[in-house]
Amino acid sequence: MAVRASLGCFPSDPALHASCGMPWGVAVTPFSAADERGSPPASGDEGHLIPRCQSCFAYFSLLCPLDRWSWTCSLCGADNDMPADAAARYARDGGHDPPEMRSAFVDLLLQGEEGEAAAAAAPTPVYVAAIDLSSSEEFLELVKSALQAALEALPAGSLFGLLTFSNKIGLYDVQGPIPIVKNVFIPPDSDGALPIDLEDIMPICSFLAPIDSCKDRITEALETIKPMSSWDVAANTVEGQDHVLHHTRGFGVALDVLVNYLGSEYGNTFELARIFAFLSGPPNYGAGQLDTSEGQNTGKAGEADHMLLQEQTNFYRNLATSAVQAGVCVDLFAITNEYTDLASLKVLSVESGGSLFLYSSTDESTLPQDIYKMLSRPYAFGCVMRLRTSSQFKIADSYGHFFPDPQYMHVQHINCCDSFATYSYDFEFEKDSQFSRKSSPPILQIAFKYTVLVHNGDTSDAPNSGSRTKYSLERRLRVRTIQYNATANIWDLYDFVDPDVVLTILVHQVILSSISDFLETRLWLQDWLVAVIAQYNKAYKNVTSGGGTGMYAIDVNFSHCSQLQPLSRFVFAVLLSSLLQLNSERTHPDYVTYLQCLFSALEPASLRQAIWPTLISYSSPDVEAEVHQSLSRTVVTSESPIFLLDAYKDLLVYYLPTASSEIPFPPPRDCLLRSTIDRLKQERNITPKLVFIHGARDDTTEFEKYLLEDQTLDGSQLSSSTGFSSFLDEVRSKVAEHGI
Repeated sequence: MAVRASLGCFPSDPALHASCGMPWGVAVTPFSAADERGSPPASGDEGHLIPRCQSCFAYFSLLCPLDRWSWTCSLCGADNDMPADAAARYARDGGHDPPEMRSAFVDLLLQGEEGEAAAAAAPTPVYVAAIDLSSSEEFLELVKSALQAALEALPAGSLFGLLTFSNKIGLYDVQGPIPIVKNVFIPPDSDGALPIDLEDIMPICSFLAPIDSCKDRITEALETIKPMSSWDVAANTVEGQDHVLHHTRGFGVALDVLVNYLGSEYGNTFELARIFAFLSGPPNYGAGQLDTSEGQNTGKAGEADHMLLQEQTNFYRNLATSAVQAGVCVDLFAITNEYTDLASLKVLSVESGGSLFLYSSTDESTLPQDIYKMLSRPYAFGCVMRLRTSSQFKIADSYGHFFPDPQYMHVQHINCCDSFATYSYDFEFEKDSQFSRKSSPPILQIAFKYTVLVHNGDTSDAPNSGSRTKYSLERRLRVRTIQYNATANIWDLYDFVDPDVVLTILVHQVILSSISDFLETRLWLQDWLVAVIAQYNKAYKNVTSGGGTGMYAIDVNFSHCSQLQPLSRFVFAVLLSSLLQLNSERTHPDYVTYLQCLFSALEPASLRQAIWPTLISYSSPDVEAEVHQSLSRTVVTSESPIFLLDAYKDLLVYYLPTASSEIPFPPPRDCLLRSTIDRLKQERNITPKLVFIHGARDDTTEFEKYLLEDQTLDGSQLSSSTGFSSFLDEVRSKVAEHGI
């Protein structure tokens, strides 16, 4: 569990927090194997015995004052009786202290936590592919390749189901000698229901096949899948369904009945169920259909040029709620350049704990690699997270891919959580509160309860075990309690700023604000930077001149505080990004939605990479020269002939036009540059696109678009702002208006 704070030293009071201008919060990666310093948690198997505060329900930790028969909560200060079993554990001698007495970061087994409901659950992971047949041959070939990769990545013993949808839903039984598909038509006026339940069409035990014994037949079934043809349309027309078109997608109905199929409605309870939904265009049939006509696209957004498209329907939001209740995670893969209205669909994946991927074409899609990566890394499911704070401050906002508990504030449900998934919190002071020398220091505690599947080995020789590898469930609890220092000195705040976390919280705020008015969001972000620079200059002026009124050159580069120096570039890059460039011809509305989903789940270092790429020069493929802070043409004219630009989603290798012909292009497989590229690709949770560009003979547009400091702020309200230097000049003039 990595926890990074935007302010490593907390402000002592609300006035100091307001004057520094920085977001105050944390970014939490709960399922990472270690903390932000690389230290693993102390582990144990008696999590059910850890005491909890009777007042605020926080967990006992190393930071709690402890007596023989009582303990004091480090968060709320309440005194609590010590249960006899806990007192006996904490009184042990011989250096065998329980984990919570050895570390403030623990990971504990919860024995018996599952209870009867979980005991009835099948401890077997379930995966279902839902495939759009209103598509092309190229789309289906790509999906088949992706599912072949998925079958290789899925854990042994998993169950796999195959479903197709168009104007009908197809269920595949692959457990017999040959694959069998049974279809049911979707009524055009369906409200989400079918004339017959899926369980009556095919029992779920026939639909879900063990991949160990049925992998070959799953592959055979995939090969039989063909796109909906004009013959299908003609056949349906004979049946009187004149409305059926060639590209008919009953996606909403298909997902709705599938979630119910996998849920407890039919007596089925799976501890982990995950749906891979492959979509080649907008849902346009039955319940959940979306209007993606040009009139809808331009009209709804055209009410004002600064409005992003809103959700058209609550259908997918309600479906997400059903998925969470059923323990189903939905990953949505859209492979299309057609407007699909992902703004209405994204809630299904975001709130169910899934991911959303967008590929504009089948030719350059990394779908097989992405789905393999996604399934190969560790993940937890059935997660519940709660962050608690000491009494002086509280959570103002929380951000990330979770489902908020309908009853308890700041309790978040996460159906599926991998080691990269990150959630952010913004803090504020309680009314009339502050941190003083007499008060207790600021403390926060994150509790993360989750389930993992534990592989028990091959039990095929055991009686009644069948041929599948068996799993058991482990319910575990991770608790991290952190104490921070507080300061009344604004320079202590500045010196302990984490610019990556500041950027993370800002991007979350930008995403939420831009949905209602992205023009106002642009203005707010610029004003935020102006205010921060103004306060910084005021603070520096007070230190150097005692607050005098003499002439003072405004510093827009934060020259005297290295931790703040990236902020101006970060803000400039966000203003340039597709998040706030909706009216640009190069920005597709669905691409904006995809970026919102991607950025809102990234941990701070990765998000910084995506917003402000890293540029590294090489004097040869085996010799790294320099890591550059600037992204401009002035850097690319340096003496080094080779550059590696890492923009998170893209990796670009650029050779200067003047690079010697003796330097091999592309770089050879056994060089340092290639090793660096391979490492970056391996560490990333998506597959970056790798491009090699030689300035003497290739189009350099792809590389130059990342030289952000040379670009124009289209749509900016700053007059004639061209390039980062001009942007800073405009900011300087606005700071001057503050009287600095």
